[in-house]
Amino acid sequence: MTKLLLLSDIHANFPALEAVVQFFSDVNFDAICNCGDSLVYAPFPNETLAWLERNKVHSILGNTDRKVKKLLKGKTFKKPRLPEKRIMYTWTAEHLTSSAKRHILSLKKSKQLRINKHRICLFHGSPADPDEFLFPDTAPERFSELAQSCPCNIIFCGHSHTPFHKQFSNSHFINPGSVGRMFDSNPAASCAVVTIKGESVTTEFFRIPWSIEKMFLALKRNRLPDVYQRMYTLGKKLN
Repeated sequence: MTKLLLLSDIHANFPALEAVVQFFSDVNFDAICNCGDSLVYAPFPNETLAWLERNKVHSILGNTDRKVKKLLKGKTFKKPRLPEKRIMYTWTAEHLTSSAKRHILSLKKSKQLRINKHRICLFHGSPADPDEFLFPDTAPERFSELAQSCPCNIIFCGHSHTPFHKQFSNSHFINPGSVGRMFDSNPAASCAVVTIKGESVTTEFFRIPWSIEKMFLALKRNRLPDVYQRMYTLGKKLN
C-alpha cells in the first residue's frame, strides 16, 4: 500500500502549510506531491519553497509560479493588470532568497512518477493546458478526452482550487483543492491523502484550520494590500 499527501495552490501561505504538516505529523507518507502555484498572494514565499525542497516534495510550476519565473529572468507579463494583484508578483520576486530562486527556476510544468503498476502525472490545470480549469461538474466528455490523451492513469491537478476525485474508465483525476487560498467561503486549508493499494485508488479530503492572525501580521508588516486580509478571512476571491 502506498500513501501520498497531495497538495496544490499553497500560494506562499506558509501558516496554512504548517497547519497541514502538523495535522499529519504522525503519518508516514511514501511521497508528497504538489501541483503548483506555490507562490504569490501571501508573504511567505521563502518559507514555503524551503519546506518543499527540504521534504523532497514532487513539485511543478503553476501559473503564478511561471509569472514569478518570468520576472526572475528579467521579463514581464500583461495579466494581471490590477495594481493590488501585480504587486504580489513583484514583491515575491524581489524577496526570494538565492536558494528559493534556484528552486523555482528548476521546476517544470509537469512531472511523471511511477508507483507499482500506476503511472502518475502532475499537472497544474489539465494534461492539455496548464491554465485549464477542471471542476467536479466539468463535462464527462472532457475528462474522457483528457484521459485518452494522457499516458498516466492517475492524474493530479490543481488550479481550480476545488477538491474532487473523478474516475473515467481506468483514469483517475484528483484535485486536492487549495492549501493556501480557498474560494468557497471556507478559509481552512484543503488537501488530500491518496491511497494506492493494488488496482485501488482512493482519496480522502481534509479541511484544516490555520492561524490567520499570522497572515494578518505579515501582510501588515510588508505593507501589502488590505484586500488580502479580507480574502483570507472570508475564504473568497475578491479581485
